[in-house]
Amino acid sequence: MGNDDNRRRKTPCGCCMSVFKWIPVLFIFAVIGWSYYAYVVELCVLNTENRVSMIFMLFFYHIALILFLWSYWKTISTSVGRVPDHWRIPDEEVNHLFRADNPETQKRILNNFARNLPVTNRTMNGSVRFCDKCKIIKPDRSHHCSVCSCCVLKMDHHCPWVNNCVNFFNYKFFVLFLGYALIYCLYVAFTTLHDFIQFWQNENHYLEQGQLNGSGMGRFHILFLFFISIMFAISLVSLFGYHIYLVLVNRTTLESFRAPIFRIGGPDKNGYNLGRYANFCEVFGDDWQYWFLPIFTSHGDGLSYPTATDQTGNQRYDAMGNTSTNSNRLEVQPTDKLIDAIPLNNHQPHLELDNGQQIPSSQVIVNIEQTLPLPLSAEAPAKDTSNGGGVVIDIIGDQSAKDANVLNGGPHLANGAADKIV
Repeated sequence: MGNDDNRRRKTPCGCCMSVFKWIPVLFIFAVIGWSYYAYVVELCVLNTENRVSMIFMLFFYHIALILFLWSYWKTISTSVGRVPDHWRIPDEEVNHLFRADNPETQKRILNNFARNLPVTNRTMNGSVRFCDKCKIIKPDRSHHCSVCSCCVLKMDHHCPWVNNCVNFFNYKFFVLFLGYALIYCLYVAFTTLHDFIQFWQNENHYLEQGQLNGSGMGRFHILFLFFISIMFAISLVSLFGYHIYLVLVNRTTLESFRAPIFRIGGPDKNGYNLGRYANFCEVFGDDWQYWFLPIFTSHGDGLSYPTATDQTGNQRYDAMGNTSTNSNRLEVQPTDKLIDAIPLNNHQPHLELDNGQQIPSSQVIVNIEQTLPLPLSAEAPAKDTSNGGGVVIDIIGDQSAKDANVLNGGPHLANGAADKIV
């Protein structure tokens, strides 16, 4: 199901294990085959007198069965995907990595190789995730499966009942398989409930008449069919509900137990949560006509995924670069670039002009990036042109404007001697 070059070497023991891994799948198919005989032959054909009811029962039964088997087979047969070759580290670099003297050197080698790869996940020590078995940089949300012997894209878990890893390419099929299996079991249970009750009400009659062979044994098939469908439905309802929850929060089973670690922000279970509808569409696609059909419609390629910060526009993760802000952010206003000058050691901030005059203020704000023309007001910059010098002063609070020696003119700096702030 995965990368052929990463498969275990074929040995007699390995072949036996391969056959053994198919036993749960064969068991499921055997149960489905028996349930088909018990429902179609024993319940509908031999015990349903109303032909119209029988036709409707068989019609809806086969719809549920076809969707169930279709999604189940797609879950089994879909490959776990292949990590592209450019994610694989050359043998020479691998030798340097294994011979590194300290973790920092290994971290530098991995970071240098992954600088152009879309990876945001990190290990506990902050280095790029590396699979020492596959010799590749692990894509985000991927893990190495010891059963499949390869790195699995967006690995959820390895399921023995499908003999495959639940991953990026078959996760939709797996969820549909759980849903249709639950519908199948509930449908069988509800349509056999009447015969189940009737059997227990007439149990003594069947024993007295000796009708345990022939039609009597057929009723035992219906009885066990009801019990088995209820048993499977109880186990499926919790598993299906849990995976619906994981779909809505955009989280895998592995991530629910161990949060992914991001290069910026650290561990975060909600790092891929884009909102319930966006999370649902990431798995089931945008076209509602294909939502409930086992046809691949998931978003992406399995190698990179949008993060919650991409959705909110606060920060974006890239492979090795710095965090970048969203380009749609509102333009910064001139007042956003003003920095408060906070007094240190009880030293009162003041302005010293060229003539030695000091102008105290309750709070001085200096535009350290640029000086923009602003309207002159009580809280706007004032201009001092005494002695041919110029200074822009922002006075906030109850400080009188006359202390700034305000003169008429524009609020911009004049070409004069440089005044300083101490």
